[in-house]
Amino acid sequence: MTTAHPFFMFQGQCGEALDFYVATLPETRVLSRNDKPDGTVAMARLSIAGLEIMANDSPPVHDFTFTPSISTFLGVDDPDQVDALATALSVDAKVLMPANNYGFSRRFAWVQDRFGVSWQINAA
Repeated sequence: MTTAHPFFMFQGQCGEALDFYVATLPETRVLSRNDKPDGTVAMARLSIAGLEIMANDSPPVHDFTFTPSISTFLGVDDPDQVDALATALSVDAKVLMPANNYGFSRRFAWVQDRFGVSWQINAA
């Protein structure tokens, strides 16, 4: 084995999701992106705080999507950052656990964004 990366598989929304993550998440950038002639993403690499994530638009249509049981855990320094990121990621989305002190950290939130990707946001 030479590498291991999380992989986000979208159905026609990969480009929009990449743009959203770069605009919303600090220290996030697209490392590479190969678009198909129809505008969908054949393959992309995204870096979020140094974590490289691969992503694409699935060529075949399928009946499954993202599940909250797999999420990306974002550690931040300031509890206010939890609130800001949770607010931004939860627009037109689902809040699984609103920003609060749940006893295991100063501030924590869990949201499933409008693309179905789940994010745990934590200020230790």
